[in-house]
Amino acid sequence: ENRPIPEPGPNEVLLRMHSVGICGSDVHYWQHGRIGDFVVKDPMVLGHEASGTVIKVGSGVTHLKPGDRVAIEPGVPREMDEFCKTGRYNLSPTIFFCATPPDDGNLCRYYKHSAGYCYKLPDNVTFEEGALIEPLSVGIHACKRAGVTLGSKVFVSGSGPIGLVNVLVAKMMGAATVVITDLSASRLQKAKEVGADFTIQVKNETPQEVASKVESLLGCMPEITVECTGVQACIQAGIYATRSGGTLVLVGLGPEMVTVPIVNAAVREVDIRGIFRYCNTWPVAIALLASKRINVKPLVTHRFPLEKALEAFETTKRGEGVKVMLKCDPTDHNP
Repeated sequence: ENRPIPEPGPNEVLLRMHSVGICGSDVHYWQHGRIGDFVVKDPMVLGHEASGTVIKVGSGVTHLKPGDRVAIEPGVPREMDEFCKTGRYNLSPTIFFCATPPDDGNLCRYYKHSAGYCYKLPDNVTFEEGALIEPLSVGIHACKRAGVTLGSKVFVSGSGPIGLVNVLVAKMMGAATVVITDLSASRLQKAKEVGADFTIQVKNETPQEVASKVESLLGCMPEITVECTGVQACIQAGIYATRSGGTLVLVGLGPEMVTVPIVNAAVREVDIRGIFRYCNTWPVAIALLASKRINVKPLVTHRFPLEKALEAFETTKRGEGVKVMLKCDPTDHNP
């Protein structure tokens, strides 16, 4: 639908949107109208993996000017609460977040956003790379929470876009070997391309069998498991696979209640950690992209103009390719 071009407030910028990636959560809201407690009650603009060009700045904005290309961090705290004070603003209960009801996202031509959460892109970083900082940030935050370091042996469960960024980041942070699982052979092939050392195509193995395959490929049990599916059997496999004293990070979200071998984890001192989105990751990601230390370009497999958004969403829903990008600027469809 047509909407008026928004007017930026004193600490906001107006952006001409360029590239917006489609996330599984966008598709989920479109299909089901809710994710957990977040329920769509009114029409909502989707999209939160995004980049664009500043075309107007609010009166209080000094670090950006019209013409600047920026990547957008979609989560903006609304108040300086205890979580913001400790640097974990992603946990703030009143945070604004693009395309999480009731907050509109940025899959549109023009969008206004808090200037402090728009990050200037260097000339050698493309708009699409800028949009991919959002999923990349999930990998950065997860691997930091997991404690990935030099020589780590890592098991990544699930080879969708989030599994893939975790492979990229784990290798970047010094992981010696990474093994990844998925049902899909083509997704595992993509994981190989981005740096996974070993892949396991799961058919109908039990969680214990998956865990022992991981161990035999790595030559030992991994100190770190990053679970990116939210599927009960995969969480179970993650617990069985992780070395005693190691860490399991739960990234994928599935049903609210899952049955897991919690005693197995408890007696082996396996730390189970959750993550909620990310915080303080955009500057890190921009530095990695600008220095060419990390390459996210292979993740984009499909591009559609904004007018073909429905087709783009159908493509994502069918599970084709990896990352589908929508191009919002009719005059510029370049990456």
